[in-house]
Formats: sequence, structure tokens, C-alpha cells
Amino acid sequence: MEIIEIIKQDYQNFPKNQTYSIYADDVYFKDPLNEFRGIQRYQTMIGFLGNFFREINLDLHDISLQENCLKTEWTLHLTSPLPWQPRLSIPGWSELKLNQNGLIIAHIDYWHISPWEVLKQNLFGFKQNSQ
Repeated sequence: MEIIEIIKQDYQNFPKNQTYSIYADDVYFKDPLNEFRGIQRYQTMIGFLGNFFREINLDLHDISLQENCLKTEWTLHLTSPLPWQPRLSIPGWSELKLNQNGLIIAHIDYWHISPWEVLKQNLFGFKQNSQ
């Protein structure tokens, strides 16, 4: 399906050159820190990430389509703008719900770690799990 290729490319380019035309105007977005509706706010959030953080990489580990829902498994890596420039690593997954026209009407992100763990990465840096 074409949307899968678009999503793969958007993850590779993230946060630059995103394909906003695959989202409905009133798209619903939710992650552990944000919840809102509307493509304008979605674009603003992506722009903020790109302007505030540095060295952003969004590694796509898996993508699958089941009925009207795309699921992606990913890890977001970025450098915080704090003076000691900690490198953050946020593993998670997204559920992208599609309408009958194939547009994304809901983008819900889940993290495999808590927001508290992300805050600790800002303070102490990312520690690789030794398992």
C-alpha cells in the first residue's frame, strides 16, 4: 500500500519534509505529553521538535497494516538543548487510524518508557539497558 511507503519515508526524514497530505484536517493526536486535534497543531508540534531538539533520528523497526489501522514500532533519538546536550532515546509505537478515504484520522503514540524516564535521560543521560 502506498501509505506504508510514505510513512517509511517520513520516518527517515523526520522531522523535515513530512507528508501532511496523508492526514485528515481534524486529525486527533495523542502521546504521553500532548493531546489535541487538527493538522495545524500537528504541524506546529513537529516544527517545534525540529527547531528545539538536535540530531533527531526516528528509527522505524516495524510497520504493519490491519484493517483500518497502521501500527509502527520505533525509537526516537534526539539531543536535548540543555548545556550538557544529553542524548535521549524514546522507544515506542504508534497507531495510525485511517478513514474510508485512506487519510489518517488519529495518530496515537505510546512509549515503552515513562515520561519520568525521559526526564531522567535529560538529567543524567541515556543509559543502555544491560540485559
